[in-house]
Amino acid sequence: MKRISDFFAGVKMTAVSGVCLAASLVMLLADVNPILDPAWITVVLSGYPLLYLALTRLFFEKWISSALLISMAMVASLSIGELFAAGEVAFIMAIGAILEDRTVARAKKGLSQLIALAPQEGRRLTAENGVVREEKIPAEQIQEGDLLRILPGEKIPVDGVIVEGQTSVDQSVMTGESLPADKEAGDEVYCGTLNCFGAVDIRATKVGADSSLQKLIRLVEEAEEKKAPVQRTADKWSVWLVPIALFIAVAAAVINWLLGVDLTAALTRGVTVLVVFCPCALALATPVSVMAAIGQAAKHGVIIKSGEALEKMGKVDTIAFDKTGTLTFGAPKVSDVIVLEPHGDDRNRERLLELAAAVESRSEHPLGKAIVAFAAESGVACQNLPRAETFHMVPGKGVRAEVAGKNVFCGSSRYLKENGIALNELAEKQLAKLQRQGKACILIGEEGVCIGLIGLSDTLRPDAKAMIQKLSELGAGTCLLTGDSQRTACYLAEQAGISNIRAQLLPGDKVAEITRLQAEGKMVCMIGDGVNDAPALKTAYVGAAMGSMGSDIAVEAADIALVSEELSRIPYLTRLSRSALNTIRGNIAASMCINAIAVGLSVLGLLNPVTGALVHNAGSVLVVLNGALLYDRNFEE
Repeated sequence: MKRISDFFAGVKMTAVSGVCLAASLVMLLADVNPILDPAWITVVLSGYPLLYLALTRLFFEKWISSALLISMAMVASLSIGELFAAGEVAFIMAIGAILEDRTVARAKKGLSQLIALAPQEGRRLTAENGVVREEKIPAEQIQEGDLLRILPGEKIPVDGVIVEGQTSVDQSVMTGESLPADKEAGDEVYCGTLNCFGAVDIRATKVGADSSLQKLIRLVEEAEEKKAPVQRTADKWSVWLVPIALFIAVAAAVINWLLGVDLTAALTRGVTVLVVFCPCALALATPVSVMAAIGQAAKHGVIIKSGEALEKMGKVDTIAFDKTGTLTFGAPKVSDVIVLEPHGDDRNRERLLELAAAVESRSEHPLGKAIVAFAAESGVACQNLPRAETFHMVPGKGVRAEVAGKNVFCGSSRYLKENGIALNELAEKQLAKLQRQGKACILIGEEGVCIGLIGLSDTLRPDAKAMIQKLSELGAGTCLLTGDSQRTACYLAEQAGISNIRAQLLPGDKVAEITRLQAEGKMVCMIGDGVNDAPALKTAYVGAAMGSMGSDIAVEAADIALVSEELSRIPYLTRLSRSALNTIRGNIAASMCINAIAVGLSVLGLLNPVTGALVHNAGSVLVVLNGALLYDRNFEE
């Protein structure tokens, strides 16, 4: 709140400065000589903070900034009685500072939210005199090798290996996978992931700072530290501008005096050089263009958090996508219903769906819920489903129930085989086909016979392929970075038109992949939506999060948030940022040309401090107008 109040206080002071400067100009044109020129108020309100900033940077930070050159011009103008010229340069820079501060404000809450994901306690099992005791202890007290019990609905406090039990674990926090992963004895589990169903006992393998979640937190911290802010364009050149301006100003005064020009007139020409040499237009070239582009983006559902992010996006040549929740909807849907009984007609298909939905209506598993939802959409009246009795679930394998007096099993091929249901050649063939496509498969068995299969998969967003094609036309390369299996990744990438694929990646692997691409000279934009994408979003040259459905942590970690779910916003963002970057470069070139011409006219005595200030102000106005036009341009196809 303090930052916001300081911003509005600065705006009010600058507004008062502007009014006073305008009053001074009117009096100057009307040849009125007031007791106190209103330009003094402008100098105090806008000039003093500028002078203080310049001296602080010079003496304490050893930094020759653009503020120093502008302060020199202001003091020189005051020394020869040109109050309006002094107030004008101070006022223009005050506006530039306000515009720039407005575009670079960024909230940084993501790391604290990430830390909050870490479980605070765990259930440790100990054996005394042959009796197993269970006690809750703080997570930081868990030691490597401890035996822990994780109940359904609890977060896993450390990395470990399951020693007993079967379950399904929602590990999207680490891998981004949309579906819970089935786990059994011998499988690894990660800190911060959620145990969905069965109780399991795990042996702690990585604890404290070595756990996966803590490493994820450190990755975000390290990536944040690598993000050094880009200096303002004018400030980067000030090291050269200050001595050059001083040299030209002194040389102009001396040469004019040696050529017979009156000393006062010669000094005036030197001061005029300092006034017109001020990089006001140069300083405004970036913030005005950035502010207009950010406003344009906001109208189209894209939140750009800083001018730095916009400028960087304009240089991006490679875009890396997460899969789940970014290119896809992030939720399983039924894609295939295959009847294995003879004459697999629509009636048998409906009966297969009815049986599966009846059993799965008692299940809380996401795949089961997807089947029930699909049955309702397909016209199977779920409220009139046959009653499923004696329901039983085996975590990580499947469910069974008695429907209309018959035993019905829904689950994996291993689950059916364990219950005496063999798969014939056709069933094996269909199962292999679905698995090659990276789909989850639920087999349905009835009275000892496998009667069908239901395939489920995440669904590609309908505009994904067109979006990839537009990026290709813009000359931007694309790649897919996902925690899903290779088969699932390849299947969806082929549909989207992406050929560069990296699958089965943990958060650290995504960071390594982006680091590798950037080491090859690529300017990478990472687009993701999950907590697991946060380190990659921070490491990439630019990070963009799917804001409307993405996690808060991903949105905070990113430089850009796509509020709209439309993937068409990505090519739009690419075109907008490139145009903004070109506008900024054009404005800088134009301002330098105007300054060069004004310096020449000042040396010849054709401009004085007042007219020089007006010419210099006109150049600043042109830069502002050109940058502001970005707001109304059409960057959509």
